[in-house]
Amino acid sequence: MSYPQADKTPHRGSLRRLQLRGIGPAHDITLHTAERINLITGDNGLGKTFLLECAWWALSGSWAGMPAYPRPDAEKGDPQIAYQIAGESGPPESQTIHYDWKQQAWPGHETLNIIPGLLIYARADGAFAVWDPIRNRTPVADSDAFIFTREAVWEGLKKETAGKTAHVCNGLIYDWTIWQNDPTTYPFDTLKRVLRRLSPPDLGVLEPGRPTRIPGGESRPMPTIRHAYGEVPLVYASAAVRRIIALAYLIVWTWSEHQAQAALAREQPQRKLVILIDEIEAHLHPQWQRAIFPALLAIQEDLETALDIQWLVTTHAPLVLASVEPHFDPRRDRLFLFELDRQQSVQFSAAPWSKQGDIVNWLTSETFGLQQARSKEAEMAIEAAESWMRQAAMSSYPDSLRTEEDIHAALRAVLPDHDPFWPRWLVTMERIPGLSRRESV
Repeated sequence: MSYPQADKTPHRGSLRRLQLRGIGPAHDITLHTAERINLITGDNGLGKTFLLECAWWALSGSWAGMPAYPRPDAEKGDPQIAYQIAGESGPPESQTIHYDWKQQAWPGHETLNIIPGLLIYARADGAFAVWDPIRNRTPVADSDAFIFTREAVWEGLKKETAGKTAHVCNGLIYDWTIWQNDPTTYPFDTLKRVLRRLSPPDLGVLEPGRPTRIPGGESRPMPTIRHAYGEVPLVYASAAVRRIIALAYLIVWTWSEHQAQAALAREQPQRKLVILIDEIEAHLHPQWQRAIFPALLAIQEDLETALDIQWLVTTHAPLVLASVEPHFDPRRDRLFLFELDRQQSVQFSAAPWSKQGDIVNWLTSETFGLQQARSKEAEMAIEAAESWMRQAAMSSYPDSLRTEEDIHAALRAVLPDHDPFWPRWLVTMERIPGLSRRESV
């Protein structure tokens, strides 16, 4: 189906640059985004979620949660959010919004010739936000984004406008059942394909089962999900499965509703989608952490091959970064890192991308900064052993780790028999009279 292009339709695009000053954990943050994958990592509390919240506001004009507020050390002219949005054609456009101290709020965005495409924000707490450049300019939306609590994703979202109640979204439970019984099969077929891609390796393919009734007086047919061990009502699925099902549903719902509204407005559907995901690994088993992002990258084939998706994703998981290695293109993708400097100030920068090969190398890389991919006790024992073998001063170590006998006892307590550190240590320990190689371990 084709639609005539609406007159004076602004160019749609994605986030090109975001600059934050006088707000958040760091006094200054500049994010120069890549056109496709933007992975953001760093320790807890340094600003990953905050950066996504500000990126969402810059793109949508509304806050998904609490608005950003000035830092205690911010000067009157300091707090500002500057951003640049790239269009499908023509140069990108920039705007800077200053915090209004009198109103104690952020003023609304000025009109730009370039506005972003579809936006989906999956928050770490299970809530979502959606912004549609067609739907969110209608009287029902009144220009505000659609903010979904965890419950609203499943039960539906309503909005009061001019004394009337509008059903913005019917919710996963209702839509799933209606889609499943729709003879046209769309968008249910799309949902099934997306679920198939996002399925965890250990549970097998997630497939919709037959709707059923559940105890407790619930009169609605309840959708079910089929596991290898049987069908489970969606409301009883695990936290991980529920989050993935919600993400799959919101992506399919956003795209299908956008197409329907584009037809009503006699416009071409968007070709740009920006997806923000906070803590993509939340609730997920390592097998699923390794599979989730590559599966998400392939989703555009299920929606629309011409759809261009920009990803802003935060993660703590080395398996997520390892899983991206076969797909990462430095020309289109970037890795960003939050960290503390020696003065305990938060710093944010683009990190050089380098394949690490496995999660041990990722854990001990500059991205995660561990000295050893082990327990703290094992790390301390090995460091003490290496210092002793180098005949270095042992005064910086606890009294329990200053002699070869004490270090050996500590190693026996924390290392398995097959640990690769044992051969190095045993060569040294053979000098102790009466202690054989076999007894050492």
